[in-house]
Amino acid sequence: MANQVKSFAESAKGFTKSPLGIIALFIVLVYGFATLAVSFGNNLTDHITPLIYFLVIFPVIVFIGFLWLVSKHHDKIYGPSDFKNEDNFLKMKMSAVASLAAATANQPDGNNNNESTQQQLNSIVELVSKTQPHKANESGRKWRNKVLWVDDRPENNIYERKAFESQGIEFSLALSTNEAIEILKNNKYAAIISDMGRKEGLQEGYVLLEKIRKSGLQTPFFIYAGSNAPEHKMKALERGAQGSTNRAQELFEMVMNRMSNE
Repeated sequence: MANQVKSFAESAKGFTKSPLGIIALFIVLVYGFATLAVSFGNNLTDHITPLIYFLVIFPVIVFIGFLWLVSKHHDKIYGPSDFKNEDNFLKMKMSAVASLAAATANQPDGNNNNESTQQQLNSIVELVSKTQPHKANESGRKWRNKVLWVDDRPENNIYERKAFESQGIEFSLALSTNEAIEILKNNKYAAIISDMGRKEGLQEGYVLLEKIRKSGLQTPFFIYAGSNAPEHKMKALERGAQGSTNRAQELFEMVMNRMSNE
């Protein structure tokens, strides 16, 4: 008996390392107590009906709650122990923080909303801490981990891409609108990130967006350019983009949130 109790305690400790495990442990405990009540309870005959109703209805409630959790908050149901190595989980988080911090530091003055360096770092840590790594999908749906980044100077976005890659995102790069269109003919992506001005024109980002939408493709489109003005954000939305920014942190948040909800 003592060995069984010890074994259960060790198993329970493992369950507590993730939200899903805690839910499972709660269900086991509820049914365990119900079994004890039925087995050892005295004078339950007059009160057995409510217990039966509970045992029948409880799984239905749990199932509905689980469906809601998966559909609305699936990015929060995994813990570090759900990964093969918890050290790797922490390394991914630290890599994302470091990359976003480097990207933010490389941005021109005035792009940081007058935040102090400490405030910027704190907000980056908070953002990354609530972002779950994007897990690889089953065969045939691996495009959900892939993003097409269109920029004629991709060397300017190295740190931004590293932040995404630390979360399991893969990139294809295109240097022009025509190259992007050709890539999209044969490949599917979860999102597209584009700069605005290129050698082809000062508003080439909008040109690409218009061509993509006219082709019927509704892939989420994000503009990462030199302006963060409200009027430019509004104009991008009106033209069919899902967001526009010049801040690495905001881009990371918009794209990861969108991909998590796909």
